Amino acid sequence: MDQDLFEKGLAQRKATLGSDYVEKNLAAADDFTRPFQEAMTSWCWGFGWGDEVIDAKTRSMMNLAMIGALGKMTEWETHCRGALNNGVSKEEIRAIIHVVGIYCGVPQALECFRVAKKVLTENEA
Repeated sequence: MDQDLFEKGLAQRKATLGSDYVEKNLAAADDFTRPFQEAMTSWCWGFGWGDEVIDAKTRSMMNLAMIGALGKMTEWETHCRGALNNGVSKEEIRAIIHVVGIYCGVPQALECFRVAKKVLTENEA
């Protein structure tokens, strides 16, 4: 594992998803899951999010569209929270869901709206 890429990824992952969330996931990793957590932190967050070509807000918006298209709603919820941390507005989230609905279907947009409402309500509290 490239330690520098891991550290860069860890910082970006915490900035987007929150230190508590990331630390809890890393602490819960065991011998079976730890290698994936380390690789994902290095590859996704260090390599993928670590360059400065695309800002974090835009990356969050891209992620919501792609993960929404895939229908991976647990990850979509996590990244919806992260998108808010990266400055994505409620209106922008709604517009992203509209695009998901156009290209992936109304049922998938409805799923995204259900999760977004939950996240937005929690964020207002």
